Amino acid sequence: MTTAVPSTPHVRDSLTMLRRNLLHARRYPSMTLQVALIPVFLLLLFVYVFGSALGAGIGQGGGRTAYLAYLVPGILLMTAGTGSVPTAVAVCTDMTEGIVTRFRTMAISRASILVGHVVGSVIQSVFNLVLVTVVALAIGFRPDASPLEWLAAGGLLVLFVFGLTWLSVALGLLSKTPEGASNAPLPISFLLPFVSSTFVPVDSMPSWIRWFAEYQPFTTVIETVRGLLTGTGIGHNGWMAVAWSVGIAVLGFVWSLRLFDRDPS
Repeated sequence: MTTAVPSTPHVRDSLTMLRRNLLHARRYPSMTLQVALIPVFLLLLFVYVFGSALGAGIGQGGGRTAYLAYLVPGILLMTAGTGSVPTAVAVCTDMTEGIVTRFRTMAISRASILVGHVVGSVIQSVFNLVLVTVVALAIGFRPDASPLEWLAAGGLLVLFVFGLTWLSVALGLLSKTPEGASNAPLPISFLLPFVSSTFVPVDSMPSWIRWFAEYQPFTTVIETVRGLLTGTGIGHNGWMAVAWSVGIAVLGFVWSLRLFDRDPS
């Protein structure tokens, strides 16, 4: 006679909440599709409209092909950033529509509610990252990375997505309405990527903004991923990218738990 090894309540409840969030994403695919298509649109726009002009000034031989190699790591980070909006909206919707109040009365792990959102959002973001990578390869992106470098770049991207997702959960808990939650992550998902090395090197920026652009989290992760995939220098960006990713994850996790443990009234 064999007996199944029971899963812990925390794991079981988290898997249940994960399934719930994935089912919601499948039933309402419009936002998921929008989040996936925005980075693809920006990739095609900057490569085929601005690529020749911008490629001439990046110091890699110029041209659209060189700019594509420069741009792809930044677009991958923008993909990670845009995924923060539906996460914040979903968390805020649960909090404002009363379902979390019902969950609080049930014999389930309270942390599983947030874990389900985080893991579900990370899975969707990874799917979007793969989609953008496939499109980039289809239009001519040819990295010279080894399998180990691909693995390192992918691991860093997932770690950064994980941190941003926890921060988005906190912003969703902090927001009073889903509409407000959709605007809360905008500085993260749009402002920081544009004030980084996504589209142009930070050396081309005015001195008063260059320092911020060089050391902010998006630039450090972009330059690390760019170095791993295309062979450019990484320098201090490697350890800074990991530090930023872990720091954002810890901040978002602690902040989310404190907000979630407040009186629901």
